[in-house]
Amino acid sequence: MKHTLSVLVEDEAGVLSRIAGLFARRGFNIDSLAVGPAEQEGISRITMIVRGDNKTIEQLAKQLYKLINVLKVQDITNIPSVERELVLIKVRALPKNRPSVLDIANIFRAKVVDIAYEYLILEVTGDPGKMVAIEKLLEDYGIIEIARTGRIALIRASNINTQLLKLN
Repeated sequence: MKHTLSVLVEDEAGVLSRIAGLFARRGFNIDSLAVGPAEQEGISRITMIVRGDNKTIEQLAKQLYKLINVLKVQDITNIPSVERELVLIKVRALPKNRPSVLDIANIFRAKVVDIAYEYLILEVTGDPGKMVAIEKLLEDYGIIEIARTGRIALIRASNINTQLLKLN
């Protein structure tokens, strides 16, 4: 199972390297990683997607707390949260099929950030499912390059689980 970990760390050189080393020593791959400044100056938020069962992830969290500069570790997998990613997709868009590509972009609220005779670069933001869906639709036109950020996430203040709303 994939787990989303939110880790607050002091913004110091080498912190990310120590965290990555901890995962590597234990044979864990980090599926997604995003790092950036948090709400407080001198603090960074690291959002990681890691595979493992609950017990293993709990053990990893305990190990993370032992590292210098790690302030807070939360497994937010089962906590209502907002998750987003950013993807840049360079897609073949010849004049004959460009309207179809632009229709797909419009449906997914993607922005055209570069245009050439044969290609478009689209910027797409949203939840991970949206990224997979647009990528799948654009495959038929020819994806030339793709660059994807790591997932970022924050716990919902409303505590409403939107996944449950989709089931109704």
